[in-house]
Amino acid sequence: MSERAAPFYCPYCGDEDLRPSEEGTSPGKGAAWECASCNRAFRLSFLGLLAAGLRHEPDEGGSTA
Repeated sequence: MSERAAPFYCPYCGDEDLRPSEEGTSPGKGAAWECASCNRAFRLSFLGLLAAGLRHEPDEGGSTA
């Protein structure tokens, strides 16, 4: 995910009327967005990738432990 990735909807109200915030963002802090519907501002940032060993894989054997 890059700094240019845009959200599709507001995480608070679900509306799609989003605009990039004019607030300055420093690298690594995430992009700031404003929702015109609920008048909230929020920031999006990429946290990192999950390690493959941390995911819970369903049992293939069908045991009920």
